[in-house]
Amino acid sequence: MAIIGNIIKGVIGLKDALTAAPNHFENQQNVLKHLLETAKNTQFGKYYSFDQLLTSDDVSKAFSEMVPYFDYDKINSQWWSKLHEGETDVTWPGNPTYFALSSGTTGKTSKRIPVTDDMIEAIRQSGIKQVFALKNFDLPADFFEKEIMMLGSSTDLDERNNHLEGEISGISASNIPSWFRGYYKPGEDIAKIDDWDERVRHIAKRAKDWDIGALSGIPSWIELMLQEVITYHNLNHIHDIWPNLQVYTSGGVAFGPYEKSFHALMGKPVTVIDTYLASEGYIATQIRPETDAMQLNTDNGIYFEFVPFKPEYINQDGSLTDDAPSIGLSEVETNQDYVLIISTVSGAWRYLIGDTIEFTDVERAEIKITGRTKFFLNTVGSQLSVNKMDAAMKVLEKKFDTTIPEYTICAQRGEDGEFYHYWYLGSELVDIDEQTISNALDEALKEANNNYKVARSKALKGVKVKLISTEKFYDWNAQNKKKGGQVKMERVMSEEKFADWETFVNGS
Repeated sequence: MAIIGNIIKGVIGLKDALTAAPNHFENQQNVLKHLLETAKNTQFGKYYSFDQLLTSDDVSKAFSEMVPYFDYDKINSQWWSKLHEGETDVTWPGNPTYFALSSGTTGKTSKRIPVTDDMIEAIRQSGIKQVFALKNFDLPADFFEKEIMMLGSSTDLDERNNHLEGEISGISASNIPSWFRGYYKPGEDIAKIDDWDERVRHIAKRAKDWDIGALSGIPSWIELMLQEVITYHNLNHIHDIWPNLQVYTSGGVAFGPYEKSFHALMGKPVTVIDTYLASEGYIATQIRPETDAMQLNTDNGIYFEFVPFKPEYINQDGSLTDDAPSIGLSEVETNQDYVLIISTVSGAWRYLIGDTIEFTDVERAEIKITGRTKFFLNTVGSQLSVNKMDAAMKVLEKKFDTTIPEYTICAQRGEDGEFYHYWYLGSELVDIDEQTISNALDEALKEANNNYKVARSKALKGVKVKLISTEKFYDWNAQNKKKGGQVKMERVMSEEKFADWETFVNGS
């Protein structure tokens, strides 16, 4: 009998019964006031008169009118760079203990995003919320006695100028509470290994020693780890070695494109729970099984704003125009893509995180990630967002009985001077006729997006598809030093990056 598991499950049930349903709108107003009050004496708070904002009749409106939008380059050059020059109380009181390294999708020098002790606590509280939400998934008591495999970046953080640096998954794993360490796998020694391939080889060797009940990590790297374990032990599927695996907590990117390939590695059904942990904070987590949407963490250190995702508000580089209107949580609607803007206890202010989201339930503050502002393809009016592309991939997977977990696209002129969409699809079935795939993809996009259909009748000449091994995408990320990290594969590439990509694919 799972005695400890029953106790834990009982505590979770009691906590849920004693906790009132959250009022997300009130939570957000309280969070904004707390952020402004805490930061009013910082350099940023004084510059933008936070003390005056707090006396406004409508604090959220005054805040949006007084403080401009910031992307990373803007806030780093104007404010965060001061932290590296020894200044203090810049955008948040004191100095951050950590900086999260995030190379994003550009392949440029890593961004250094402040992570304060207040943010570590906010992430911890959101993690506790996720644990208590497990009650809603009706898991058996013995699940709460199993071990959890958290596959992220290395926990061996670099010390630099009185702070520590690493990817957010490594920072979070290095701050797990002491009571959780007995459940945590692969354990501290393996988690510190910097080389991702070596770390996974150690996991494969030790896999038989563990009773894994849950997995957590980015889908692409979780899949590669599972494949390594299966190959090393000559298994049919992962449940041959981890028979009690019941839950997978996905994060970092949308799970949809990986759904089919992930479940192909399983021997029985696994509950998939989506989360949204970014370098800038723990944004949202799925709290109920009736939906795969995630609930915004409205009371844990992040204030959210939303800009309607429309071409006239988006610059070519994915940033927002100065006049792009923002709204608060109380004003959003379902079935509308929004650019996500956050202000946080790490001193990010009206910060463009780069993701687009859609609300599925406003009252519950539940969202889905729909794409990236930089992955919005509007060449010749096609207006393709990542969610439309992901939906087209699912159509192809079903039509051709295959998996396509990775893809990338570029819009450019062909040899005839006409515009085409050039696609590379990662699939294990690379011998399918590419013209047949092109035609099917074209039709799927026309069906899903009227703007694309109009573009195809005018300036967009056609679609060209090349099928390659999914491994090529992982090798590309490894070449750019992003293997196993918080990587978001470039779904849409610039012509310059696409030229590098094609050289890589043809030369490797």
